Amino acid sequence: MDSRKLSALLSSLVSQLLLLLLLFDSNFHDFSSNYNGNLFSIINHLLSSQEIAASLSLVSVSRKRKRTHLAEPASEPVEEESGSGIGPEFALTRSPDSFKNCFKMSSSTFEWLSGLLEPLLDCRDPVGSPLNLSAEIRLGIGLFRLATGSSYPEIAKRFGVSESVTRFCSRQLCRVLCTNFRFWVAFPGSDELKSVSASFEELGGLPNCCGAIDCTRFNIVKESNGCELTQLGKLKEDSIATQIVVDSSSRILSIVAGFRGDKSNSRILKCSTLYKDVEGGMLLNSSLVGVNGVPRGEYLVGDGGYPLLPWLMVPFVDAVPGSNEEKFNRMLGLMHVPVLRTISSLKSWGVLNKPIEEELKTAVAIIGACSILHNVLLMRDDDSASCGGVGEYSVPDNSSKHHGDTSLEEISIQEKALVIRNALATMVSKTQV
Repeated sequence: MDSRKLSALLSSLVSQLLLLLLLFDSNFHDFSSNYNGNLFSIINHLLSSQEIAASLSLVSVSRKRKRTHLAEPASEPVEEESGSGIGPEFALTRSPDSFKNCFKMSSSTFEWLSGLLEPLLDCRDPVGSPLNLSAEIRLGIGLFRLATGSSYPEIAKRFGVSESVTRFCSRQLCRVLCTNFRFWVAFPGSDELKSVSASFEELGGLPNCCGAIDCTRFNIVKESNGCELTQLGKLKEDSIATQIVVDSSSRILSIVAGFRGDKSNSRILKCSTLYKDVEGGMLLNSSLVGVNGVPRGEYLVGDGGYPLLPWLMVPFVDAVPGSNEEKFNRMLGLMHVPVLRTISSLKSWGVLNKPIEEELKTAVAIIGACSILHNVLLMRDDDSASCGGVGEYSVPDNSSKHHGDTSLEEISIQEKALVIRNALATMVSKTQV
């Protein structure tokens, strides 16, 4: 019998027998002292049995923990142990550099995440093919794939498992994160949005801003009945557009991935659930407040690739140096930096820093998993995957012009947005010395 089951059975039996004996003793308290001595011996024996049961349980846990020591990916390929099926397990040094390089997180974050995901990673093995791998090993394989972007054959050699197991563990981690922990990427409620807007105001000086929005592209290698090749014999690449909204700390509040990369930012926005939720009054729906006599609600900030809307402020085009418009653009640029920093951090994950060699559905899951992990690291104050600067994304696009629809409805909406933006620009000029 499994030691854990045996432990539970013994504990249950001991508890019931102790209860019966104590009740018996209380009902027949006039028994002789000889009986009381025998009762003490029996209880002592039963307590010893409980200690044995506890020891068996500890042995079980100890064996499990011994099995779950994560193998630090070796610099050279390792061969499988004969009959083990999971490869040799190395003693993990837990050095900061090794964890940051291999998993993009500290050892403490890894252990916390492993414990949290263990019930979900340990189940749903391939039908008829149990992996006999601990949650720690599974998590390590999946994170190594995301952090380094290594190919499945390379990871299989490093961890001493088969390529099919590596592929399963990597996809299982993305599936678990995107299915069970997607709440880690969520737009805040009205109360929390007040704190978000206060942080943005401190950052850039504009009040009531609730997020910075931008769109980035991730390259993907298209597959169709295997790898699709061009006439030059190279893999055919495409791109996935991903729309991201963040707060002032670069925490992702909303992410939508899976659009074709050739779509414009404006087109992607209008096709997104974010647009529908805001237009439907489900988001950014606080009471209007006056700015220089102009009613204004909550809004996002974006660059010149987005349309100007009452709830989306974008830069003035061709602003004259020293003008209110130019000062507004400068403030808007500061408030836009957090989303650029987030994009830079996401692209520091190895699997997103080069063409993703996966089918579209899996590639979208990878983007989602990296986004969730990005927020997890921020939540735990773990800067292993953060970028100190924003690199090539440091200069917002303030010069590009959005070419929107010219319908009467669009013109009316834009006119309202222009009034709000002008009021904000005037307010900025008054607050600056």
